[in-house]
Amino acid sequence: MNRSLRILFAGTPAFAATHLQSLIDSHHQVVAVYTQPDRPAGRGRRLEPSPVKKLAVEKELPVCQPESLKKEEAIEQIQAMAPDLMVVVAYGLLLPARVLAIPRLGCINVHASLLPRWRGAAPIQRAIAAGDTRSGVTIMQMDEGLDTGDILLSSPCAIEPDDTSASLQDRLAQLGQPALLTVLEALGNASVQPVRQEDALSTYAPRINKQEARLDWTLPASSLSCQVRAFNPWPVAWFLHDIQQKQQPVRVWQAEAMESLTETDAAVAPPGTVVKVDNTGLHVACQTGILCIKELQLPGGRAMSVQSLLNSRKNLFIPGQRLGESLPAETRCHRLQTES
Repeated sequence: MNRSLRILFAGTPAFAATHLQSLIDSHHQVVAVYTQPDRPAGRGRRLEPSPVKKLAVEKELPVCQPESLKKEEAIEQIQAMAPDLMVVVAYGLLLPARVLAIPRLGCINVHASLLPRWRGAAPIQRAIAAGDTRSGVTIMQMDEGLDTGDILLSSPCAIEPDDTSASLQDRLAQLGQPALLTVLEALGNASVQPVRQEDALSTYAPRINKQEARLDWTLPASSLSCQVRAFNPWPVAWFLHDIQQKQQPVRVWQAEAMESLTETDAAVAPPGTVVKVDNTGLHVACQTGILCIKELQLPGGRAMSVQSLLNSRKNLFIPGQRLGESLPAETRCHRLQTES
């Protein structure tokens, strides 16, 4: 066993916390934990500590939450700790060149993709949304670029047809922990062999925003199905629907791409048209194919299956109606009378 390394850990979400736990359980010494400042969360907008901070406080580790690592005070603080290595996992702040140069063994990053594919902040969501069939974890020696450093170790895995961002993240976290410890041992005995990334093969994974989670019915059903899985559990795919004479967002938690229900469906039903509603789901025409929505969430309600929705509001969705458009007055009156 190599000697214990003095490690600074930097990370923020739950994915990072699992890797911090693996370091805590190892023979290495975590001298301090860096994480994002507490952010407002929930309906009350109270300040909420990150999952990494919660774990660090529980384990009585020193916690640092600077707004930036570019200030002289932050740089001097890191220098004073004299770390052998800095481990970064979904931290959310850029490390300037002066910080990268402080640890004796540099800074390494655990990234949730097979670099150089999906450099950036949202590699898991972008991989699923793009229809990728494989992903993985890359341990990378950090440089000043955005996820451009040399690869120290890659651990691949398949993206299953029913994977959501949550399920894939959990699996990648399980891959990342042993991969990180393997690299630490290799760094300790100088046996690691860095491999340069092929920049020509790189793709970019920008942050997800809520607006791009709106379903665009002019896309193929297969693409929308991937988006539903990619945006689960956040920000959750959605579409507008006429509810109580007002266009309101309906969230989609689970959906499946299907071929057209009949030979004429695709030809006669414009994208966004409700083709059929039954216990199997809400069937919506797309550019090509049908998106069968199986689980959704109405404003102010909880997520439920379409079958459960039909038990209480069977006329909320009507075949022939285009989602995102208001119902004609006579149809709306008939629906309200039926539901009452």
